[in-house]
Amino acid sequence: MKLLIQWFLYAAALLAVAAIYGGVEISSFGSAMIAALVIGLLNAVVRPVLVVLTLPVTLLTLGLFLFVVNALMFWAAASVLDGIQVSGFGAAFLGSLIYSALGLVIDSALRRLFP
Repeated sequence: MKLLIQWFLYAAALLAVAAIYGGVEISSFGSAMIAALVIGLLNAVVRPVLVVLTLPVTLLTLGLFLFVVNALMFWAAASVLDGIQVSGFGAAFLGSLIYSALGLVIDSALRRLFP
């Protein structure tokens, strides 16, 4: 149950990103649901590999390069899907920052509801 609620809220967060920032466009809630699933899968499978491969750069930048990795995951999901449009890497960067901030709020709220 918690996983379905989390998926729904992350899809709503993607719609909020599109509403807040004009560089990200999402055509429908169904597209947001699919995009949230794809972003989650990319973060679970591809992101750990990228984090290991970019570890020297991440250490040199004191972890700030992880924001670039997050933006790449956001941009990759947008390039694979038809229902989400990201106008460029800068838009993916800002969109991923907003999406991550909303994700922190969602995770915090769900931890309180489902201890």
